[in-house]
Amino acid sequence: MKHKRMTTLGSAATALALTALSASAENIRFWTTEEQPERLAKQEEMAAAFEEQTGHSVEVIPVTESDLGTRATAAFAAGDLPDVIYHPLQYALPWYEAGLLDADAATEVIEDLGVDTFAEGALSMATVEDGYASVPVDGWTQMIVYRKDLFEENGLEPPTTYANVLAAVEALHNPPEMYGFVAATKVDEGFMSQVLEHVFLANGVSPVGPDGFQTLDEAATTEVLEFYKAIAEASPPGELYWDQSRTLYFSGNAAMIIWSPFILDELAGLRDAAPPTINDDPTSSELASLTGIVTNFAGPSNPDGAAWADIRYFGITADAETDAAMEFVKYSMDEGYTQTLSIAPEGKFPIRRGTADDPEAFTTAWAELPMGVDRQAPMGDLYEASMIEEIVGGLDVAQRWGVEDGQLALASKMVNSQVINRIVRQYIDGQIDAPAAVAAMNEELGAIE
Repeated sequence: MKHKRMTTLGSAATALALTALSASAENIRFWTTEEQPERLAKQEEMAAAFEEQTGHSVEVIPVTESDLGTRATAAFAAGDLPDVIYHPLQYALPWYEAGLLDADAATEVIEDLGVDTFAEGALSMATVEDGYASVPVDGWTQMIVYRKDLFEENGLEPPTTYANVLAAVEALHNPPEMYGFVAATKVDEGFMSQVLEHVFLANGVSPVGPDGFQTLDEAATTEVLEFYKAIAEASPPGELYWDQSRTLYFSGNAAMIIWSPFILDELAGLRDAAPPTINDDPTSSELASLTGIVTNFAGPSNPDGAAWADIRYFGITADAETDAAMEFVKYSMDEGYTQTLSIAPEGKFPIRRGTADDPEAFTTAWAELPMGVDRQAPMGDLYEASMIEEIVGGLDVAQRWGVEDGQLALASKMVNSQVINRIVRQYIDGQIDAPAAVAAMNEELGAIE
């Protein structure tokens, strides 16, 4: 049945128990972009457990992420949206504004589960006038991955700031045995776009504001350019992207790289397709033990720094059987949350750290989930507790261009245009100076609508 406003029950468990006693059960449809067979199987298991507990059946429908936007728009026009959609950040605010999402339902779910149990950064990205467009589920933060052992041996501070990174480059860069950094320089790779956004955010620089395009500050942007040129000059020559970054770090020839957390299981020798080659044993976890990570780092114009994050949400749609959809989302974020995270623990950091009664329950459970492909081991067995805290903590301060200003769609167009990549590369290669680079970015980004 459709959702009706009434007194909120004391707990999700009470709500589920009452629903199980109800004479009617709903059939709801759930779109998911986690369409790999093993991931689908876990979601089917969750759906079966939810049905056993509540009587509501869930049809799990895989949707290719690149098709999600067009399929949702078509389904909305036809009045045939699914009840719940697992979707990336980029759709949360546009779908809310278009009327696809039921913010009242999402907000009630979050409030019932406890606003304080969610990572603040993930909630802020979906904040709307009515509360929250969607319920944040999981996410990951981009990381500076670094050789902690070499930093300690040389008395270096962790790479939490531009200055610390450059100090480490100065101390450790000794090619070809050791490159200080492996920076992304391949202009047509989305990887370079992602890394650059993080580096710009770290110094508080964004090309969008509340009214759309905002002129890049020349002084702060010049600091970004100079920093990026310095780490590019400490990198091997050539067109570099994620592949070379990982390969050189895995062989012990790079002191620092920027990567996603999907490297964590590979670092520990758990994936045969991407083995560490720092020693003769491709299954060794030695490199993992020598590695540190930083999620939030800062430039000179932004001492608080920033973490770049990819967040995923459960959207309850305008066409949903709302009560049943809300129960399914609550279940997936509470009793079933550990199962939700188990779909891919290395890339699904817990947005909800725990409950009011046990504030670290889900973080603890997540750290014990087996990760890996060809071999498996829990995150907590491979990495220190402080590193796990850094991984999860990045979600509290996570940022993306345009989110706070309601300009994510415009920011995404700017990123996808690769204008910034191209002009930064021209600056790195000495084709233009910093003032010319800033002027060119302002001109070209300002023309994007």
